[in-house]
Amino acid sequence: MINSVMVKRKLQVLTDNSSWEAPKKVRKPRKPMTEKQRVAAAKRLEKAREARAAKNPEYGLSSIHTSLRDLPNDHQLHPKKVKLWIKTQKEILKAERANLRNKIKGSVSRVAESKAYIRNMKKYLRDGDWVDDFYGEYMDKKISRRCIAQGYYWYGPNKGELKFDVGVWYPLLGCVYTQEMYNEDEEMKNAKSTKR
Repeated sequence: MINSVMVKRKLQVLTDNSSWEAPKKVRKPRKPMTEKQRVAAAKRLEKAREARAAKNPEYGLSSIHTSLRDLPNDHQLHPKKVKLWIKTQKEILKAERANLRNKIKGSVSRVAESKAYIRNMKKYLRDGDWVDDFYGEYMDKKISRRCIAQGYYWYGPNKGELKFDVGVWYPLLGCVYTQEMYNEDEEMKNAKSTKR
C-alpha cells in the first residue's frame, strides 16, 4: 500500500550558480562626428535623395494621395503644411496628456480634440478628403462649405423651389448664401402667405 502523503526529497545541488549573470551585449560606442564630417554626410544624403528622386518622380510622395501632389505651394491645405500641423498637434497632445495626468480641468476634451484632428489630417493626406470643420496649425480657421449639386424641395409648401443653407457658397448665386439673404427670403415667403 502506498502512503497518500508523499515525502519530498531534498535534492542537493553540487554546482553553485548563484553568482551567474546573463552576458551583456557589447556595443561598440560610436565616435562623435566633427562638424566638418556632419556637413559632408548631410551633403551625401542630399545627393542620394536627389538621385533617388530623379529615378522615381514620386519619391517621398507614396503616403500622399494623388489629388494632393500637384497642389500649389501657397494652397492653404498643401501636404507640407498639413505635415507641420500634425507635428504641432502631436506636441500639443503630449502637453495635454501631461495636464491630464495632473488632472487639470478640460484636459480630457483637449486630448480627444487633438487626437481627432491628427486622425483627420492623416486621413486627408491618405485619401485627399478634408473631413474636419476647421483647419490650420491650431485649428483656428473654419472650413467654408460649397454646393456642388443644387438641391430642391420635393414636397410641401415650397415644392420645386431651390434649397439654400446659410454659410454655403453656391455657384448659382456666385457667392456665399448669408443670413441677410435668408431673412429676405423668409420675408418674401411671409408676404406671399399673407396675400392669400
